[in-house]
Amino acid sequence: MVIKKHRQLKKGYVAAYSMTEILIVLCIIGILLLMVLPSQTSVIAQAKSIEAQSMLNHLYGLEKNYFYRHSRYSSDFEALGFEPALTIEQGGQAVYQIQIIEAGTNNFKATATSLSDFDGDGNFNTWSIDDKKQLKEVVRD
Repeated sequence: MVIKKHRQLKKGYVAAYSMTEILIVLCIIGILLLMVLPSQTSVIAQAKSIEAQSMLNHLYGLEKNYFYRHSRYSSDFEALGFEPALTIEQGGQAVYQIQIIEAGTNNFKATATSLSDFDGDGNFNTWSIDDKKQLKEVVRD
């Protein structure tokens, strides 16, 4: 003979978790999220840096094309046929601002600088490319 104990509930009450139990579970979940979140910032920064790399590679191709036609590099986006994507400051989606730093008869250099600080350390991620297609990360974020 199996005797089951039934929890005696007061009339009008339903069996449920107490507010204290729910708060403890939420605190534990919050602590776990705080432990995982900092390790994800580097992954996010790497994913966003792909935007800078692809835009600089595209600009390199346009600069080389312009160089073969005119025997010099150009600092004018319009002359190159390069239309930078609207940045987040302009209401667009691009996180990097593209600039041509120097353009001459034999060389050019362009940079892509992030408009937001991904990890909050005060450094803004910057990539550069030159006429030899040396793509490198100048400032790491």
